[in-house]
Amino acid sequence: MVSRSSTRFLNICIASFCKVKHLQRAETVIIDGIRIGVLPDVVTYNTLINAYSRFVSFDAAYSVLDRMKEACINPDIVTYNSLIAGAMRHCLLSNCMDLFEEMIDLGIKPDIWSYNTLMHCFFKLERPDEAYRVFTDIILCYLSPSQATYNTMLNGLCKCGFVENALMLFRKLKRHGFVPSLVTYNILINGLCKAWRLKTARWMLKELGESGLVPNVITYTTVMRCCFRSRRFEQGFEIFEEMIDKGYTFDGFAYCTVVGALVKTSRIEEASHYMERMVNTDSGLDMASYNTLINLYCKGSRLEMAHEVLDKMEKEGFERDEYTNTILMNGLCEEGDVEGAMEYMNTVGFNSNIVALNTLVDRCCKADRIDYAFKIFNSMNMRDSFTYSSLIHNLCKAGRFRCASKLLLSCVRSGMKILPSAKRAVFHCLRQSGHQREVKRLKSEIKLALSAVV
Repeated sequence: MVSRSSTRFLNICIASFCKVKHLQRAETVIIDGIRIGVLPDVVTYNTLINAYSRFVSFDAAYSVLDRMKEACINPDIVTYNSLIAGAMRHCLLSNCMDLFEEMIDLGIKPDIWSYNTLMHCFFKLERPDEAYRVFTDIILCYLSPSQATYNTMLNGLCKCGFVENALMLFRKLKRHGFVPSLVTYNILINGLCKAWRLKTARWMLKELGESGLVPNVITYTTVMRCCFRSRRFEQGFEIFEEMIDKGYTFDGFAYCTVVGALVKTSRIEEASHYMERMVNTDSGLDMASYNTLINLYCKGSRLEMAHEVLDKMEKEGFERDEYTNTILMNGLCEEGDVEGAMEYMNTVGFNSNIVALNTLVDRCCKADRIDYAFKIFNSMNMRDSFTYSSLIHNLCKAGRFRCASKLLLSCVRSGMKILPSAKRAVFHCLRQSGHQREVKRLKSEIKLALSAVV
């Protein structure tokens, strides 16, 4: 007779293989176990269902449920919660609802996690009204909402753009005895920051501190990024200094956020200080960190150092991406080495990088090489409004207003949205040169082209 400990050992093996995504080996272990008389139980199949739903597909996970029934093993609440979670990951709402009905028909009562998952699914599909109905059903079914229930509700409202509703719910819950966790505060702070409500976010950060909870790196970094995005750099730097004073350890992301802001405000020396500090700590340099470091050296006119970092990056096993190439090419252009930038572009071969090519077009124009800029422009597979606007502005500065007006018209005819400043530049250039009739004609042709596009 096989003991229960044998089945437990089988389940440990299955869980280990599933954790590292070796599902085929897990299946082999089950077959081998059955051959020697170690039969799988509901835990075995639940582990497989969870793994298939996470790493393969919902259909593959659901097929395991059929195998359970064939083996005369009754599914439980964990089985259905795993399947509902799998359907939710793939936004399969109809499957979620079918599973709810199926488990109720089998006499399995949905628990709080079942409802939490369904609520999360509605929010993912941007259907907050239905999500709120699920939240109401939890109360009507006399289930006790968990911390995760409230956090799911608040997070969903914030992500769907209902930050004010999330705040109102938060206040109401607190009045009824809800004790928010750090995760709760982080959800609200993140939602407020994404809604550009920095003042309320900082007020929430203050409330978090007064509640006795300790803000973590995620809390501070979220507010700090919002400060930088709102161009309130000094406030962002103050938060960073506060993090340092409180002894927080930073990851590469936090350092890169600060360094990027310092570079934007032309505080290169301070940026270098923080970057060196990051390199000297065990923060762990990732691709974003290397790109930030290369950009820092390029902005500081230290291209040799930038290439040294590039060599180190490649030795660590990282490959230069489009951002790396754009940064280096822009650095060469900033130094006035347009020839070097063009040579770099041809060597690396990144003709599909529109940001890099826009930079090169602009720099070629400013170096009085407009004809070469046109050559790059014509070779581009994809163009945006900045491509056209840059070329039009530079053509106007060079006095080639007729060429600029033709390019403006071709841009409008292609359905591309041109920047208003580019239009104004062409009209001003034509008026200054005494071509009033040309301005009228161009305006009527643009109007006609726009109506044809619509």
